[in-house]
Amino acid sequence: MTMSFEVFEKLEAKVQQAIDTITLLQMEIEELKEKNNSLAQEVQASQGNHEALERENQQLKEQHHVWQERLQALLGKMEEV
Repeated sequence: MTMSFEVFEKLEAKVQQAIDTITLLQMEIEELKEKNNSLAQEVQASQGNHEALERENQQLKEQHHVWQERLQALLGKMEEV
């Protein structure tokens, strides 16, 4: 009878160990999910920033082009004088 009680105690300890491990793994999974969500939000924000910078860059290029044309026109008028 003592032998089966020891076996039962060992089994109970292993079950408890398995439960503890599962609990820890579930906590890790939750942490990783949160990190994943956070990183996904960062990626979205970065993409938004990237698109905004591309638009701004395009606007600056267009402005630069306009100024170049004005300068060329001005230089052309100066040569006429």
